[in-house]
Formats: sequence, C-alpha cells, structure tokens
Amino acid sequence: EYSLHKHKKHLKGYFTTTYRACSNAYIHLPATENCSHVRYLTDMTFFTFTFAAAVAVLRIRIFLFAALALALGCTRTSNPSSSFVFVAAASDTDTTVTVAGWRNDLDWDDLASKLSPSASLVDTSFQNFKEECLPEFLTPSPSNHALIDQPSGMCLPHLLLGWEMSWPRPSDDGHLSQTFDQIFKDFAGPGADTSEEMMGYALDSTNPSLNLPSKVLFPAVASDVVVAVQFAKKNNVEISVKNSGHDYSGSSSKKNTLLLNMNRYVHYASDGVTDCDTDAALLDTVVAKDLSNQACLLSLAKNKSSLIRVGGGENFDKAYRAVIAANKAQEEYKYHLVGGAAGTVSPMGWTWQGGNAGTTGGRRFGMGVDQVLQVEMVLPNGHHVKFGPTEWEDASADGFIVPHTKVVSGVCRSNPNEQDEEKWIWDDCPEYFGIDFGDLWFAVKGGGGGTWGVVTSVYLQLHEYLPYNEFLSGSVIGIEECSSIAPKFEEFMAKYLMAPKLLNVTKEKSLACGAPDFPGILYCFGEEDVVEAWTKFLEMNNLTESQKCLVNFDDLIEEAPKSYPERMLLGEEARFPGKVPDNPTPGILGTTHANVLVPQSWLDESEENIKILLENMVSSSPYFAYGFATAGLSDQANSLSKAHRDAAAMVSFFNLYSGDEANFWSNLFPKMFDISDKTQFPPVFGSNHAGFLTIGPLKEDWTKPCPREWTFKERNEKCISSQEAIYGTELLSRLEAIKKAVDPQFMFNCQSCIGNNLAKAKASHSQDDELTSPTTTTQSEEPSDQPSGASHASTYTTVISAIALHLFFSILN
Repeated sequence: EYSLHKHKKHLKGYFTTTYRACSNAYIHLPATENCSHVRYLTDMTFFTFTFAAAVAVLRIRIFLFAALALALGCTRTSNPSSSFVFVAAASDTDTTVTVAGWRNDLDWDDLASKLSPSASLVDTSFQNFKEECLPEFLTPSPSNHALIDQPSGMCLPHLLLGWEMSWPRPSDDGHLSQTFDQIFKDFAGPGADTSEEMMGYALDSTNPSLNLPSKVLFPAVASDVVVAVQFAKKNNVEISVKNSGHDYSGSSSKKNTLLLNMNRYVHYASDGVTDCDTDAALLDTVVAKDLSNQACLLSLAKNKSSLIRVGGGENFDKAYRAVIAANKAQEEYKYHLVGGAAGTVSPMGWTWQGGNAGTTGGRRFGMGVDQVLQVEMVLPNGHHVKFGPTEWEDASADGFIVPHTKVVSGVCRSNPNEQDEEKWIWDDCPEYFGIDFGDLWFAVKGGGGGTWGVVTSVYLQLHEYLPYNEFLSGSVIGIEECSSIAPKFEEFMAKYLMAPKLLNVTKEKSLACGAPDFPGILYCFGEEDVVEAWTKFLEMNNLTESQKCLVNFDDLIEEAPKSYPERMLLGEEARFPGKVPDNPTPGILGTTHANVLVPQSWLDESEENIKILLENMVSSSPYFAYGFATAGLSDQANSLSKAHRDAAAMVSFFNLYSGDEANFWSNLFPKMFDISDKTQFPPVFGSNHAGFLTIGPLKEDWTKPCPREWTFKERNEKCISSQEAIYGTELLSRLEAIKKAVDPQFMFNCQSCIGNNLAKAKASHSQDDELTSPTTTTQSEEPSDQPSGASHASTYTTVISAIALHLFFSILN
C-alpha cells in the first residue's frame, strides 16, 4: 500500500485507485466524503467485487486456489467465511510429516552449542508453513512485514514459492519431465477442473514438489554464520539464504538445505550513517591495512561525503528510516539513499541483482550496484572477509562519472569465533585462501545474491539531498476527464524519460526523474522540467485543455514529504505504522517471466520506435530506472550486463495469453540487439524482477521462441537459459568460472542463480553414471566450463489471473 495517512488535507471529489497488476486494469473506488488519503494498492489480485459475492458459495473442493485467490481478492469484504473455510480445511489435514529427522546422522546439537546466545537453530516442517504463513494471505491487509517475522522463518512473499516452480503437482525430478501444457491445464486450461486434485497436492505434506528448508538457523552475529558455514562444509550440507525472501525465482527457499534466515542478525543502519572526514590530510591518506577507512576514502574519491552501513538482515524499511532520522537530526536535510520501491525489499538481494531505483533517483545517482563501497561476508570456505576497492583512477576522459576501480583488496578475520565485534581482528588472509578479491567484487556486484556466500553487512553510498517532487496523471487520482488521455500521459512519460529532446528537455533534467512499472507517476529529485515539458507535449498534440491532467503531489496535501520514503510511511491507523510498506503485497504467485532491457540506441534511431515499444508492451508501463547516466556511473569492475548499462527502460513484451513472444524474438529482438556473432548470445533481460520461469529463445535459432509443448527438460537442453539471457554468453562464462573458484562444492546453489545450471548438470551426470548420493557427487566433481543453458523455464505470466477466471466460472456452474 502506498498510503498518505499522515496528510490531513481532504481530497473531496477524488478517488482512491487500486492497481490490479495481474490484469493490468484499474479499478476506481469512490472516496469517502472526508477521505484523508489517496491509496494505491498492489494486491496482485483482481475481480474483487465479483469474488466477494462468490466467496459465500465457495466449496471445500476448490479451497486452495479459489480460497486463497478469492480471499486475497476480497480483502475488503466483511464475510468471515473465507478465513473460516481456509483454516478449517487446513486443520482437517493431520498427515503432516515433519522433516525434523533430515540429516539426523549429523551432530546438530554440536552446531547449536557453538552459536551465540541470541541465535537459534530450529527444525521446520510443512506444518510450520501451513500454520504460520498461509493465514497471512487471508488477512485484510497481508504484509511481508508480518511474514518475515514468523517463528519458523519459512514464509515467502508469494505463497506458491513454497513448491518447486511454484507448481504443487507432485514431481520427483523438479517437473523436468512435465510439460508447459500440463502447468497450463492445472492452472488455467480451458474446461479443466482440477481444483480438487490441486487442493490435495497442496495440502499433502509428503508432496515431493514441496520446496521448503529442512532446518532454519537464525544468526545473530557473524560468528554464527561462520560456524554454520563451517559445519555445512564439513558435512556436505547445502545452504540457502534469506533476508525477506523478496525474489520471484524462488532462490531463497529450497528443500533439503540449512536455511540461514538473516532477519535476527545484528542491525547497523539505525546508527550507521557516517560523515567522512573531508580534511585534505585524509584525502592523501592511504587505505589502512584493516580497511577501516577504505569505504570513506572511496566515497570521497566519488565526491561524496557520507555513507551508511546496513546489516545482512536489514531491509530498506530499516535503512530508509535510519536516513530519515539522520536527516531530521540536521538543521537541513543532507542525505539521500538510493534503494528499492518496497520497504520489505532488502539491499542484500536487490543490490546484487543490479538494483532498479525508479522511485529513488537511480537514473541520476546510479543503480544499486553503484552504491556499494565495501562488502563484508562469510564465504563458502568459512572465512569471514571484508573487501573493496583500494586503488582507483579518474575515468572522466572516458565518459565515466566515477573513478575506475583498479585494485580490490580484502582481509580475513583472524578470530572468527569472537562474538564481540569490538574485539574483531582483521588481517591478511592465509596463504591457502586462494580467492581473488577483484573477481569476488566483480561477481558480487551484479552477479546476484545467495550464491557467493552470506553478506553480513555492506557500506552504501549516501548522496547529497535534493528536493523531492512527485507528479501524477490526473487519471491516477480519479479526475474523470483525464481518463481519456491516460495513454497520452504514458507517451509523455516515455518521451520525457527516454527521448527528452523531443520535448526540448535536457538530459540532465530528464535524469532527475524516474518511475517503476506502474503507470501515471513520476518521481523526481532536484531540478526537473516536467510542467514545462507537459505544456509543450499538449501543444504538440492539440490537447491544451488537459493541462490539469498533470498534478503535482504537493498540491494535494498540506505538508509535502521531503523524500520518497517519507511519502510512503504508513500512518498510525495502519497495521504496521511508521514503516515503509510492501510493493507488491503478498500474493499467490509472483512474476514468472523477465522483462526486456530496451536499448537506448534503438530508441534513438527513430521516434517511431517509442510508439512501437508502447504498442507492443504487455506491462502496464515500462520500468524507467535506466538511461544516459547509468552507464557513466559504473566503476568498470562489476558484472552488471552491458544491456543494463545501455538500456532506456525495462519492458515486458510477452506473456501467457499473447502471441507477442514470437513477435519479439523474430521481429523486435534482431532490431534491438546485435546478434551477428552466433557464438555470443547477448544479454537481453533485466535481472531484477526476473521470474523463475524465465527462458530465452531456441539455441539453434535465436529468432524463434522456446516451444511451449516441450517438457521442461527439453526446454532446458535446447533453449537459452535464463542466466545466459540475462548476462549474455561471455559474461556468464566468466561468472561461472568465479563461482567454481569461490564455491567449488556448490554449497550455495539457489534457483536460477549463477552456477545453478552447472550443479544441475553435474547432478544429472552423476545420476546417469549411477554414482553415490547427489549431495556427495555434487561436491566432488568438476562441472563443465561452458554455460549449460539449463534452467527451469517457461514464458507465461500472471497465471493467477487465469486460475481465478476458471474457478469463478466453476463456482457459477
């Protein structure tokens, strides 16, 4: 929820607006006479009122997908039957088999005895997931703030992430032998009525498709992480890592793993804002051996004077509120943090994927990876390290805004079992350490989280504060006469952000603004030219009477918020007052596909290409977090793909119900990307928001989509993998080589992460040769040096909409 609870000006005559992201539809609800706020809801559900009526006749036989989808869609109904039906049905299942006995050959008590007093190791089961997580999806205001604090640490922001491929149909091979046709039939097939069958699958605690961790460890300090990793390394135990679980590919939950849930880890952000000494003497000081001044020196080299330390268990809600408090302690606001749109998104995941900052000035200040000054983590070899650039040089002559990283140095903690941070000793790593910190810095910054080790803290750049402005389309706040020109407002946003010269806007003023992928809102920092550009746009389109359809948010309220996080803070009447809320709120199924990084160079070729983009996209709006400055803000030592740096926007061009997938690969893709070298597939997709069913085209013909009638095993073998479609062949090859050096046992093997393909290929090879257990084999054999292209994949999106349609008609019948 994006709420303005704290602002007191009555908005009589306006409307609250609900975004239904899955159906790309708007539902306008009349505001009350004394409405004191405008609410933007992203429930990831839809058809609210229709299902509110249907819930009264809901039958047990369809409760799983119907009850969950309906309850989420009917969060404003007063009918208690939906919760009653759900809870009663869940309680009737008494056959839960716990996994407390998983790896009972190991001395778990010994591990627990080495943990700090505040840490805990717990057995987990489907019963925990059912009792702690499922009810949250039925509350009137479901929130990840509630899910991440559940005792077992198992909850996920999208319910079906608890099963492999978000698909409860039983499978002993991760659905590899099943087909897209079957997943379509189970969820949305015409005439299919498998709801009773699917209900049984989802309530079966012995279902082999369940993808929940077997044990959960809550570290409190770094030594807890160290002993956990050392224990896992010694005993061939795979580790999964979670902060908030805000990941559409399902990389933070995996069966038969020890999950390190970082939410109870020590917090640093509340007092982590630091002003670096700008004395000339410091500017000439070399980096200390223990790297104690490294982050500040790098910040100063970037002409920035402040930074913040964020702990491995903290999310942006905590980081944003720390910056707000630091600003309010000043005579004038001083700090700005680049981050995600949602409070429950974490820097520990968002950053390493790239970090789209459409709401916090990413087009001006850089992407998430560009904010990192120093990283502290526990590696798969059990060493607690910190590392960052120690030598750099000016790169302005080459068009870069920040220095070029030349040398990255790191240190190891020589007393890793010490729990008191004040007594930590950082020193040279031992001779046998064998990991290149330059490679590790490169891999972590863009190569995704969860696969390189466990991040325990990170120093992030703070920027100078700039005035915040938000501009809305009149249709967003319910001005009736503005509805007809809503598409024109989207065209205006596209031109202002991707082709500003068409509106006589400078690149600098264009870069002041950005937007995520929900329509009709511009978030701006510093000097912009939005009002003047809107006037120019209206004149060019003979729409001068529509001037009022651009609304400055400040005009709607008595006291304007000074930053995006302050704009988002929930009021006292909210369920989680004072926190930055979710976006989206918890739902049944998250994003299942990836979006295309549209090159700025393609848009620059012709104004007509903007029209082509808008006509062919199936998302409600492009994601505007790229363009112009994002290329120049790279330190040239990170693994964010060239497609990210060169993009104008991130756009979805195909989904389950359209034929646009074939159109994209055959028509748009060859025009947007250079495919002349048939040995090097280019990076195409954005890493952030990539769903677990992402896949590229045919390997043998890049202009043809991966056939949907194939089994997932065939798709993995014959189509470009999700990793290769995100990073490109060349970059993926380097990242996979680093993965093998950093984690040769594949102890960290998360879904769709770097190295996940290699581990799968190795496990498959082991089974073919009838070797010993997959766990032992995975940690002893060398994988192929080539990108395997294997990934669980499909290209359908918003499956939950079809589920609801099918179930609704089955109810009526």
